[in-house]
Amino acid sequence: MPEFPDIELYLHALRPRVLGQVVRRVRIGSPFLVRTTTPPPDALVGHAITDLRRLGKRIAFATEGPWLVLHLMIAGRLQWKPAAAPLPGRMGLLALDLDHGTLILTEAGTKRRASVHMAADAATALAMDPGGLEVPGADAGEFRARIEAERHTLKRTLTDPSLLSGIGNAYSDEILHRARLSPLRMSDALSDDEHVRLFDAAQWVLRHWRDRLVAETGDTFPTKVTAFRPGMAAHGRYGQPCPVCATPIQRLRYAANEANYCPQCQTGGRLLADRGLSRLLREDWPRTLDELERRKVERREGPPSAVGGERTGTGGMRNPTQPADVVAQPSRRGGRLRDR
Repeated sequence: MPEFPDIELYLHALRPRVLGQVVRRVRIGSPFLVRTTTPPPDALVGHAITDLRRLGKRIAFATEGPWLVLHLMIAGRLQWKPAAAPLPGRMGLLALDLDHGTLILTEAGTKRRASVHMAADAATALAMDPGGLEVPGADAGEFRARIEAERHTLKRTLTDPSLLSGIGNAYSDEILHRARLSPLRMSDALSDDEHVRLFDAAQWVLRHWRDRLVAETGDTFPTKVTAFRPGMAAHGRYGQPCPVCATPIQRLRYAANEANYCPQCQTGGRLLADRGLSRLLREDWPRTLDELERRKVERREGPPSAVGGERTGTGGMRNPTQPADVVAQPSRRGGRLRDR
């Protein structure tokens, strides 16, 4: 899902292309895109776009009359094309035909999550802002108040749009890695030093990636808006070395998402229990990096016997006094591993 740096990149590219341009036609490619009926999208025709705003992860197109508020969700992307360009097949959801070009909304996949809301005036449009704090311009006290407002994990707190604006799965991973904090740390249990680290990390990550993406794109229109960027420290880098300590990045799966983190930098060497796999494996779930590495070796070679047995290469062990086809398997006991 495009987040603060990505939306700011789109706004940087859109402003010189659409501000002052008159909407000549609105084409809708999917009946599921428009979530409001009053006013209709055609009400934009004949109006010039006077302003562009970011409302959390939404983009608002302002005119002196109606406003259009666009939410890209996970797979929605924008394209800038020559005037009256056709909608691209089933991916094309919306086209705004302007004086000197056409802005097209596409969405990959079969699920239609991207949305358009129409508003009769500025007040109605601005009310669609979820109300999260704009972190790059906030002070430390405002940020801390939002972090402590509700008791959640830091991962959930950072991605709650009513608490903090524009942060999603990708950049929350980057913020927590830079702050050296676990994604499962509770938001009301931070020390003063940890609050400072989290605030500094949040501001640095959002500003750094906004400025970096704008500099890399220049005056062109962005065509590669993605949650997975070269140079990221943790997000999307499962199994790759942490850029700080070279420990393999781990992942914690939950619902349809996952959190990426460095055990050495963020959790004191502990592996966070994946909800699904830890329930399945129970006491076989490794708790530390050392245990994880040992089990990888055992899976490849088999554990050594306590009485000098040979490695079996199958995860079991054979005593030299046993026949070669008799293999003792490690025992498994029940129990539930809880996140600590």
